Amino acid sequence: MAVSRREFIRGGVAAFTVSFAAPEFLCDIARAQGARSRSLVVVYLAGGNDSLNTVIPYTDPFYQSRRPTIFIPAGQVLQIGSDSAGRALGLHPRLTGLRPIFNDGRLAIIQRTGYQNSSRSHFQGSDIWNTADPASPSSMGWLGRYLETVPLDPLSGWSTVREVPRALLSKTVAVPGIPDPRTYSFASPNGEPERTYERSAATRICSHVPVDRPQLAFINGRTTAAFETLDRVNAVADYTGTLAYPNNGFALALRTVAGSIARGIGTRVYWVQTGGFDTHANEGAQGGGAYATLMGTLGDGVAAFYTDLKNQGLLSDTLILQFSEFGRRISENGTGGTDHGAAAVMMALGGGVRGGIYGTAPNLNPVAGNPTLENNGGDVTYETDFRSVYARVLDNWLGANSSAILGGDFRNGPAIV
Repeated sequence: MAVSRREFIRGGVAAFTVSFAAPEFLCDIARAQGARSRSLVVVYLAGGNDSLNTVIPYTDPFYQSRRPTIFIPAGQVLQIGSDSAGRALGLHPRLTGLRPIFNDGRLAIIQRTGYQNSSRSHFQGSDIWNTADPASPSSMGWLGRYLETVPLDPLSGWSTVREVPRALLSKTVAVPGIPDPRTYSFASPNGEPERTYERSAATRICSHVPVDRPQLAFINGRTTAAFETLDRVNAVADYTGTLAYPNNGFALALRTVAGSIARGIGTRVYWVQTGGFDTHANEGAQGGGAYATLMGTLGDGVAAFYTDLKNQGLLSDTLILQFSEFGRRISENGTGGTDHGAAAVMMALGGGVRGGIYGTAPNLNPVAGNPTLENNGGDVTYETDFRSVYARVLDNWLGANSSAILGGDFRNGPAIV
């Protein structure tokens, strides 16, 4: 049934007004009970992360010559071994919290991930990664499509940013954006006990789903879902963790996720985001500066989260997947930064991760015909389709059907889980 905006407002408001006078026989809603299960925590680096200064091919002679200002000196690199092609690799010196995880075999680094003809647009690039569909990046999100396959729960997904990312958009599942559980509450101008009475009355009223008034059914359904999440989210508000988290928005969002997992809220997919990775200028000289700050925020926050869950015996049920919308160009520009590039690096961490280096690092020699580069040697070309990493996560971690969700067979990805 098609409903115009005018009809929705007229019919919906009228029906909503009538429903507030409805009798007490309106049914109560069964509350979804939280239960511990496997969780996926997506860490998104907004802006296009400079992968070559995250996982560094520090012995490649062209790494320094093409980045004379922003290269990381070999003596500062946190060495992690070599890829299958024998290229030595190391982490940025501010990722000290991640190297012990790598050494323990619980950090997987997937080199040169991307897709053919990479978009260098932030908007289109992020949409492609979020929908897992380069041909139709305006479709619903890959995680939203996954959530459609699991039992309906208003907290099956949780975005820690207020604007819910496209990755979590769905035709049938509404994912809330809750940056701070301490401020997620039933708003009322009155104090107790009136506030409790108001919430109870509103909950009963919205539990009525009139089949003949789709406008009201939509409003009541969304409102009921919001009410169902209140107490579960509030249970996380006072969580502090087993150790001190860094005092920044990214780390505190991860602490919220840890609290949700520890208290069995029942969320399956979390979205955590940190920005500032559009580093066109002033990345910083030789391991310092703005990019070092970004790496410190990432590494310290993830390490705190990882250790917190490990201390509570929850790490085996948690997978962290990190990506960005594209990598950056190999050569630095004239302002000490890097411009939009192509293939990037993905990381996966957790108690069930098969750690190590997957794929091969690029050979940074800009000679014609170098198969690891594209765009006249200016960019890193992809080796691993990012959707094959998603497929591993969907099939082997979440127990879903990746072919149905991703719209194709990408089950040849690295065996990270």
